[in-house]
Amino acid sequence: MSQSPDLKGSSFTLSVLHLFNNDISETLAYLDEKVAKAPSFFTSAPVVLNITKVEGDIDFTKLKQGILNIGMIPVGVTGSKDKRTQNLAKEAGLAIMSAAKSPSQAPADMEPVKVIHTPVRSGQQIYAKNGDLVILNHISAGAEVIADGSIHIHGTLRGRAIAGASGQKAAKIICNDLQAELVSIAGNYWLSDQIKDEFWQKKVMLSLASDEEQNDVLSFQALNI
Repeated sequence: MSQSPDLKGSSFTLSVLHLFNNDISETLAYLDEKVAKAPSFFTSAPVVLNITKVEGDIDFTKLKQGILNIGMIPVGVTGSKDKRTQNLAKEAGLAIMSAAKSPSQAPADMEPVKVIHTPVRSGQQIYAKNGDLVILNHISAGAEVIADGSIHIHGTLRGRAIAGASGQKAAKIICNDLQAELVSIAGNYWLSDQIKDEFWQKKVMLSLASDEEQNDVLSFQALNI
């Protein structure tokens, strides 16, 4: 006996692109640069457009097509101030979304810690589902380590580390030597060019904090131990 489709609520980690003006060429140039630096992370990734600080109309159809051409998938708009703007977004095929603040919860059934003893080579991907990941060696450029929980790296991180992959905001990344292409916690990410010199090639702990507007931001702490 076949079952009927069942529509349920759920939550997913999405990238949010914060716009500060309606200059589409500037926005697309920024995205193109980001995707070029980490294509495996951004290609086909869903993105929400936050237009809270934009004054004036946005050509949503042109912006949507430009983002698709770059390789990301625009799924919706948040921060619209009026119905007219919402209607323009809807006409372009974008969903109207509202940010919801909810407490982060760890998975009900955590798996044992996944421990990797060997180097993680370029092109490899290691994933610890519903648990933490410990790497006792180096991570090469072009390699990717992912965990639903925290990630502990005892060697050099030259590739990408993605913790809290299922949205766990309490996840941490602890790295003995930070030279990463990309670091991410619960969908909040920094590329190598955003990492300050004071943390480069240092032992560092990354976590999520809140800025003045109560947005989630990556926080870096040097570990002198």
